[in-house]
Amino acid sequence: MEVVEKFRPYTIEEGEYLVKLARKAVEEYVKRKKMISPPLDAPEKLTKDTYGIFTTIEKYYEMNRLELRGCIGYPRGYVNVLTALINSAIAAATEDPRFPPLGVEELETVVFEISILSPMELIKGVSPREYPKMIKVGVHGLMVESGPFSGLLLPQVPVEYLWDEETFLSQTCMKAFLPPDAWLDVETKVYRFQAQIFRELSPRGRVEERDLLLELENKRRKTTH
Repeated sequence: MEVVEKFRPYTIEEGEYLVKLARKAVEEYVKRKKMISPPLDAPEKLTKDTYGIFTTIEKYYEMNRLELRGCIGYPRGYVNVLTALINSAIAAATEDPRFPPLGVEELETVVFEISILSPMELIKGVSPREYPKMIKVGVHGLMVESGPFSGLLLPQVPVEYLWDEETFLSQTCMKAFLPPDAWLDVETKVYRFQAQIFRELSPRGRVEERDLLLELENKRRKTTH
């Protein structure tokens, strides 16, 4: 596995700004059916960058237990980060087909997480059987494409479930409604990417940047004791 430079385009202050903006966008839409515009006083960098972005909304319970409530985003940057964030946050709250639209009464019981994605990198030049060596759980997210089918899993997902790299590849294929071994087909395109992740620690609480490798190490340590 080659050494991969960590993707960290934003400071914690910029990450906090994005998380709070996601919450504000959802609150305005859920309460008033109003889509906010990107703030005029936003950090200039956020008005120019065009990264892919995902918003994850989770139900928050005592003892820091979380349950998915919605997750939608854009794998590739197509507009500036602020606009993409607002669209992603509202979609995660109201358009995720797995859940009903978020209600006003839920706003104080959920936490927001923002994932800023690096550009997609097609894994090529090696046999598909070598793909597990080209990715690293805790560093990479995956996207697969085959014909009309595509599926994406953010890098925090395999950390949560303690998957190895082969399982991660198989699960991403299944997310695309493909057979779990579709990644071995030379016609299947497999992309890797990184994500810088910021999240609320509690509803309206402090914002932190996640360190997935540290989380993975801690999870593995707990399972061996």
